[in-house]
Amino acid sequence: MNITIRNASGERLDYAFHQANSGSQPNRIVLIGHGVTGNMDRPWAVALADACAASGIGAIRFSYSGNGNSEGRFVDSTITKEVGDLGSVIDALPGKYTDIIYAGHSMGGAVGVLRAASDPRITHLISLAGMVHTKRFVECEFSEVAPDEGLMWDKPGCVLSSAYLEDLRTIDSVIDRAPSISVPWLLVHGAQDDVVPISESREIFLAAVEPKQMIELPESDHVFSDASCVQMTRAVTGFLS
Repeated sequence: MNITIRNASGERLDYAFHQANSGSQPNRIVLIGHGVTGNMDRPWAVALADACAASGIGAIRFSYSGNGNSEGRFVDSTITKEVGDLGSVIDALPGKYTDIIYAGHSMGGAVGVLRAASDPRITHLISLAGMVHTKRFVECEFSEVAPDEGLMWDKPGCVLSSAYLEDLRTIDSVIDRAPSISVPWLLVHGAQDDVVPISESREIFLAAVEPKQMIELPESDHVFSDASCVQMTRAVTGFLS
């Protein structure tokens, strides 16, 4: 696939396309979005894209604006802006893709809920360790970090911006959007997740309508490390089959 993806601000979004193997379903595509301070090259994202392609479904993993090699400033990155970025990725897809699946991790999971609740082009939703209560997250993780000065988790370049804080506090939670999502929805979460507690997925799962499915991975952490990454990819490909 050779397309250029730009968001509403004209910023180019970096992406990698994984061609489906033989026996593919040419109308299906999986879009893979990362979480806060992440990018499209996270090991779980690469593994998921490879697994989808091997199962016959093409995949695009991409970096939201201001992250990875995408254009834009990290300090401008918010959930609201990323919801728009995801819409721009969908806009840029060739017309043959009529079955558009979105898989979002962590904050990317919240992005997916907000987009899928209002965009009928998304036909399947996958939340991987998905963030639900955005205000609670930012207050738990960054309450002692100085806005516009301190770093998120001490990561170089990842300044905690006032715009990010305000956006997460304004959204507060995405749980109220769950009843608006009528497409098949898979939630995968690790019981050892110390960033987004598994209780959040359990809570939004109860609020969601059918068809829905939740898979809990007892030994998995937030980023699906080691063997749990294989379990996660199998859960996703099994859901899509």
